Amino acid sequence: MEAAVPQFRYIVRVLGTDLDGNLKLIWGLASIKGIGYSTALAVIRKLGLNPELLVGYLTEEQVAKIEEAFQNIAKLDMPAWMYNRRNDYETGADMHLIGSELILYARKDIEREIRIGSLRGTRHRLGYKVRGQRTRTTGRFGMTVGVRKKKGAQQQQEKKG
Repeated sequence: MEAAVPQFRYIVRVLGTDLDGNLKLIWGLASIKGIGYSTALAVIRKLGLNPELLVGYLTEEQVAKIEEAFQNIAKLDMPAWMYNRRNDYETGADMHLIGSELILYARKDIEREIRIGSLRGTRHRLGYKVRGQRTRTTGRFGMTVGVRKKKGAQQQQEKKG
């Protein structure tokens, strides 16, 4: 009797995100918002899966196992520095947020900073760059202003040449 080869699927839904079936498992998981290459590799190794396996060959049981692992990442004994939200402002717990949760928490943080009137919040409110980048030449709004040549500049160039 031959072993059943898993059916290839071109699109696999994992953690609320559609993944391309032609990607390797590690890169497919890394394309989910909130999961990077290192986190994906660590979880794959903890689950005993092959990182070189194409996402399209995952079985439903393996997908369920991966989703369960990412929902309860604390049970995998991952080091705290791998979480993307350590020492949460409200609860003080270490969490790993994925997908829309990550966007929601980031938006809540920005709204809190605006509300308390911190420098970061003020810069968010005014639409300026927040992380210390230069603003002299970039981050401008409105119409672009270019450099205009003087009217006689082309004639002066012709006389010199």
